[in-house]
Amino acid sequence: MTVQAEILELLRGLRERDGMGILMISHDLAVIGQLCDRTIVLRNGSVVEAGPTAAVLGDPQAPYTKELVAAVPQIGAAA
Repeated sequence: MTVQAEILELLRGLRERDGMGILMISHDLAVIGQLCDRTIVLRNGSVVEAGPTAAVLGDPQAPYTKELVAAVPQIGAAA
């Protein structure tokens, strides 16, 4: 996790310093939530939901996106 955090911080710094755009492809919604301004959720190669990351992850509209967000482990959640 330390290496991942360092890489994400490096990408964040490059983006801010150089105004660089980054295309992040990941199954890790925590990383997407930290790094991305916009999110597109794909299922079987088709877009099921797209929009600002805070909206897509905070209030998902598509059933598939709701399932993905619900599957993310929460700190302190009962197992």
